[in-house]
Amino acid sequence: MSSTMWTDKHRGIRVSQEELLCKNACGYYGNPAWQGFCSKCWRDRARPAGTPRHDTRPSNDGTPPTFSKFEEKKNIEKGRRINTMRRLFWGSPSPKPQESPEMHENVLKSYQSLEPGDFTGFLKILRSPSSQRLQSRCTAFLNTMEAYHDLPVQKQSDHVQDFYQSFAEYFSSFPEAQVTQIMEHVEKLIMTRLHKWVFCHDSCDDEQKDLALQRRIRSLNWVTPQMLSVPYPDEKISVTGDPFLPAITAIIEMDAKRAPQDKLACVSKCSQHVFEALSVSNSEPANADDFLSGLIYVMLKANPPRLHSNMQYVIRFGLPHSLMAGESGYYFTNLSCAVAFIERLDGPALNLSPEEFEGYMQGQRTPSALKKRQQTASDTQHLLEELKGRQEKLDQGVDALNVQLQKWVEAVHSQLDEATTTFALVQMEITTQAEFQQSVSSAAQDVSLLQVDKSGLVKDQQTKDTEC
Repeated sequence: MSSTMWTDKHRGIRVSQEELLCKNACGYYGNPAWQGFCSKCWRDRARPAGTPRHDTRPSNDGTPPTFSKFEEKKNIEKGRRINTMRRLFWGSPSPKPQESPEMHENVLKSYQSLEPGDFTGFLKILRSPSSQRLQSRCTAFLNTMEAYHDLPVQKQSDHVQDFYQSFAEYFSSFPEAQVTQIMEHVEKLIMTRLHKWVFCHDSCDDEQKDLALQRRIRSLNWVTPQMLSVPYPDEKISVTGDPFLPAITAIIEMDAKRAPQDKLACVSKCSQHVFEALSVSNSEPANADDFLSGLIYVMLKANPPRLHSNMQYVIRFGLPHSLMAGESGYYFTNLSCAVAFIERLDGPALNLSPEEFEGYMQGQRTPSALKKRQQTASDTQHLLEELKGRQEKLDQGVDALNVQLQKWVEAVHSQLDEATTTFALVQMEITTQAEFQQSVSSAAQDVSLLQVDKSGLVKDQQTKDTEC
């Protein structure tokens, strides 16, 4: 893309709608990865002249198709591999019962009743007995792709795209929107299974390009929103945190997804958050130029893992309509433009002289806004250290309080033990006194009885004397 696309003294990065469209003027979105063509035009140009589209469906008579695209060799060993692949893909060439029109109609009705986004419902229908033919095609294709996972990734991409096209033809009587929904489920089913075989394949240099792009983005961490002419909240606008943080989070999540449409969903979510952040930062409605600038800023701040591999995975194995048209196609095309801009970024693109740009790249210069952020970070660090000191003092106070509390508890226990001992002694003394008083009382009673007896004897003696 021309350098005029990237620079504008008034609003930084600019891209027209025409530059986003396919160079073949087919009306679909192009992509820098396809040299400005859309998916369909690029594949048509990449096919050798006179080579028909490889058909992955069986012929009407039940015989398996040719597999010449699997790198034909003239030796016998290659012939054995091709025959093995035929058996894996379509099974034995023995005739199979044809699907009756009534069964075909019932299968179509079950898929027509499928709700949008109901992947679980799709799997239930696909595994039903009436849909056994479609299920067998998916299973055979997956087994074949896994058995031949060492094929070059571009050939694997061709086979997957041909499978999408042949599978979609089964629903040719459906409205286009319904076919799209069904094929999104098919893509999710197929690519979730094949992800580990085809993502960042050994036959391509995706891993090296990932590392190069990651280093490139890391070297541009000094680029500020002002340099990219991104509308960013100033001090007069009350904003909590970085308004682009949700977009940064969304694009980082892309690497965790397995199906191309799920990765595209992360791109769309990121783009929508960019528009939301721009609406907070700017009093005017965000336009396409602001969006691309904001998206570039998000890529520089996020430095998403395996960005190149994820984009190539979507390009190779995603459904063509997802990239050629619609909201997802627009967002993905802008993402591709953002990555192309980052790879070619130079001084004029940021309204900097070559000397200034090189100074920033070498770390000899620091943007004023970056200095301010660094000062803010330094102040924050000092505040954190002060809070840490306060926390340490608080912890020490808590420890001292715990010690005092422990001593108090021990003192209370000691006093309680002493009181218990004293109480036991008092109780023992009281018991002893009671026993003593009881013994004294008993002795006094015995004495009084003795006195009574003596007085009785005296009286008896006196009586006897009188009688005498």
